[in-house]
Amino acid sequence: MTITYATTTSMHIPLLDALPAKGIRVDFYDPEGQRHGLPTYPYHYAPKGLYTRRQLRAKGLRPGGQDIAAQILWRHRKNIRVAYLYREDLAKPKRTATPAQRAAIRTALRTRRTCPSCGHEKDYYIPRSLGECNDCHDRNASWNAT
Repeated sequence: MTITYATTTSMHIPLLDALPAKGIRVDFYDPEGQRHGLPTYPYHYAPKGLYTRRQLRAKGLRPGGQDIAAQILWRHRKNIRVAYLYREDLAKPKRTATPAQRAAIRTALRTRRTCPSCGHEKDYYIPRSLGECNDCHDRNASWNAT
């Protein structure tokens, strides 16, 4: 599997560019992509116009097949975490479910609320650990206790 990356013009952040002159090293700042393979920014410093999948979703967008434009790297405990960034201008609107898909989802959720023992639809999902509604489980538990 090969991953291709979108070519973007370098997006420098002046605040981070000035830190090495003050003797402060920034581990995950590589706007040219020379050290990490693609443009890399520290946590909370992504340039404007680049968003994660979750941020795009909150805006009603999706990456839409575009290549990764940049990444955010940060340390979490002893691990290095990564979040890929996508360009907002190339993002596409989120797709909506068709009426048939919505009907199938409604049916599946109704099935999860229907007890296989008594056949009643409950206002909660039937616990998979019990395999039946709480009323049927309590009734069977009391029969087994006597």
